[in-house]
Amino acid sequence: MTHRSLIIGASGGIGSAITARLKENGSDVTTISRSEDGLDVTDEASVAECMKKAEGEFQLIFVATGALEIDGAEPEKALKDVSAKALADQFAVNCIGPSLIMKHALPMLPRKGPSCFAALSARVGSIGDNQIGGWYSYRTAKAALNQMVHGAAIELKRTHKEAVCVALHPGTVATDFTAKYAGRHKTVEPSEAAHNLLSVLEGLGPDDTGLFFDWQGERVAW
Repeated sequence: MTHRSLIIGASGGIGSAITARLKENGSDVTTISRSEDGLDVTDEASVAECMKKAEGEFQLIFVATGALEIDGAEPEKALKDVSAKALADQFAVNCIGPSLIMKHALPMLPRKGPSCFAALSARVGSIGDNQIGGWYSYRTAKAALNQMVHGAAIELKRTHKEAVCVALHPGTVATDFTAKYAGRHKTVEPSEAAHNLLSVLEGLGPDDTGLFFDWQGERVAW
């Protein structure tokens, strides 16, 4: 049987690298993106319409959508910088968007045999790992996404015994997304990040569903 993959957000740095790597490995890849398909993850009608491009079942569904800076609003350094609009925008893109995709995409996983749904999160979305504060809107939206993934995994396990549903931290990847904020953090090229993330997914099983992993396969605290 041909391994089929669905990549949402395939025109971004990580999404395009994941797509390329999967094709190199012989997977039959279907892609959906804003640039190619007009996908607006904040609009359920748009999500539903774009998902019509995906037919049949997929052994891997990978959500690589997201944004760090929206409408010029940079990550907050202090609580006084928080605004209702920035919070709402971050939730719309980084939590609501992937959640709507989950709603429409999870039924495309096969009920029998191994399968995987993965969504890009971020270590800064970890409440347990937060030691320096700041970045309120982005952190909170990613923490909310983690909760959605965890809850969806519980529901999915009732009907898909071999499925894995996880959140992933890719590390600091050298893309336009991180260009202004990488700072002293070591960065990796998208191709290396794709290799790392797919290697992590290959090593996961049903007992790992509902969890949050980094690019090394280490579990990240909620």
